[in-house]
Amino acid sequence: MSSKMMLYAGLLLATVFQSVPAVAADKVTKEEIVVYSARKEELIKPIFDQFTKETGIAVKFLSDDAPKLIARLESEGASSPADILITVDVANLTIAKDKGLFAPVKSTVLEKNVPAIYRDKDNQWFALSKRVRAIFYNKEKVKPEELSTYEDLASPRWKGEILTRSSSHPYNQSLLANIVSVHGVKDAQKWADGFVANLARPPQGGDSDQLKAVAAGEAKLAVANSYYFGRMMVSELPEDKLVAQKVGIFFPNQKAGKGDLTGAHVNISGGGLLKSSKNTKNAQKLLEFLTADHAQNIYAAANKEFPVNPAVKADAVLAAWGPYKNEGTNLSVWANHSKDATRIADKAGWK
Repeated sequence: MSSKMMLYAGLLLATVFQSVPAVAADKVTKEEIVVYSARKEELIKPIFDQFTKETGIAVKFLSDDAPKLIARLESEGASSPADILITVDVANLTIAKDKGLFAPVKSTVLEKNVPAIYRDKDNQWFALSKRVRAIFYNKEKVKPEELSTYEDLASPRWKGEILTRSSSHPYNQSLLANIVSVHGVKDAQKWADGFVANLARPPQGGDSDQLKAVAAGEAKLAVANSYYFGRMMVSELPEDKLVAQKVGIFFPNQKAGKGDLTGAHVNISGGGLLKSSKNTKNAQKLLEFLTADHAQNIYAAANKEFPVNPAVKADAVLAAWGPYKNEGTNLSVWANHSKDATRIADKAGWK
């Protein structure tokens, strides 16, 4: 484990029990379920409220960062009051599965609503929404015709012109793991070395910060998740409107060459039934509800994410970007390369 990951783990364990309020197991009734959620309250509460309205089943939830919730679940063990864990990024879902926190779910509804590529091969977690790890460009400095693939971002022609966040963040860990799954460790290392050599500055800030910096002319390109840009497009903040005017979105690998990723890297938010659940029947009902039309539309409208249910149309803002082809590897496959991705990023000096 790298030194920065060890430091992060130490800080995590030191703060986890101070950051999440308690839910007493003896206060949860048969007509209530408990969700530990890494999604923001303003996004998930309207969905939970609608679920309660339609089913009569109340939902209690705790919101916090995924690592803190996972650590809490480990500590609580079988006595945890939680029925469901919802989080962002397949890397976090894989960690929870590897720690033995999830239970498999057999549901024809989930199998219908969630394509196989976006659910765990053992049916322990299911995607609830999608986001593309896209390339963003300064419209005054780059033409979209100049862009092509993730692989091309390691080309010397982009030296000093790319921005992205830390490699320790699951969004970039998952992208690199996807590249490992397609190219293998050796070639993925070459890509990471070239990509890091092209960074305009050491990684800092989140995805929104990268987009703002590109708009300000600090670099030509950024790698970020699509929904950050979607939210800026509908924001009332002047600084966000400026980003939306100056920056364009590009879906990579739509016409990839032989051996390249066969489409854009798509990650997810998702959830799974916990082994600790005392109310599995109602918990499964909530998971099924989250993949159905109403909940999918709330995700799309509120957070500018793509619906995972193929029967649900994308929000108008996202649809205006045009269709895209996603990379075809099952998410649970490339998620297994997360340790390789961490080692590669450390070796490349990707902070």
